[in-house]
Amino acid sequence: MGPEVGKAGHETTDAVIARLAGASHGVVTRSELLNAGVTPKQVKRRVARGAMIVVHRGVYRVGHKSPSLEAHYTAAVKGCGKEAVLCGRAAAYLWKLIKGRPPQPEVLAPTNRCVPGVITHRAAVIDRADVTSIRRIPLTTVPRTLVDLASSLPEPALARACHEAEVIHRTTPDQVEAMLARRPSSPGAGKLRRILHGDVPVTLSKLESRFLRLLREEGLPLPETNRLAGSHRVDCRWPEHRLTVELDSYRYHRSRHAWERDRLREREAFARGDDFRRYTSRDVFESPALMLSELRVLLAPAALF
Repeated sequence: MGPEVGKAGHETTDAVIARLAGASHGVVTRSELLNAGVTPKQVKRRVARGAMIVVHRGVYRVGHKSPSLEAHYTAAVKGCGKEAVLCGRAAAYLWKLIKGRPPQPEVLAPTNRCVPGVITHRAAVIDRADVTSIRRIPLTTVPRTLVDLASSLPEPALARACHEAEVIHRTTPDQVEAMLARRPSSPGAGKLRRILHGDVPVTLSKLESRFLRLLREEGLPLPETNRLAGSHRVDCRWPEHRLTVELDSYRYHRSRHAWERDRLREREAFARGDDFRRYTSRDVFESPALMLSELRVLLAPAALF
């Protein structure tokens, strides 16, 4: 018996399945297969021999038993029906807003679905302006993801997520505020606004932790950290001393965008009447003596205006 032929008449069934699976991390749905001309009998035959593995009802993984994270999340989205999108912590993980082990799939869908192993949320209407894709997986945008995270993340973790959103994706507080304005009753909105306004004193990195510890050891006044000043957050600011300090790690300052953003922060500091200093990881961890000597002068009572 020759190879089974698909709907187009010139493509074999296996080729049709491979094409569909290749476009979505090896995951296909029954409806996608049937719409492409694969018959129910052909689907059943391939499931029986292990060429397609049932992941969720009507969702199959093609040709591999060890799925990637993308395949795992794609299957969860497809299992929740049309217009479903990844959301919450799972979306935040793909956006690199949170770290650690990959979270359980979390999906927003317009219909109620009970999918084993998937946290599901229902929204009668999902605004397509809140949806995009990454690695061919539909998911909520960064501002919408932050708003959704606000209900479950503690303030320090949410502040770190907001910081990552700004650094990695150039997400601004105004963009998040605009999302909150559209969803005023979102759980955690007050907490998120406190972070956006800089009212949550959070240390975001080992570099900042070490810098603050050195200040304490020297008996120097501590700054406000990660608060809005001008159009951007600044790492450290002493308003009463009119001093802004940025702490530069290679990770966040190696791109052209980061370089341009750093120059803008510097200009904004001078425009508001602040002195400005920039310290690197080497200044903080390896050779802090010169940095501390400079700060002792800048933060001395006589330096007050």
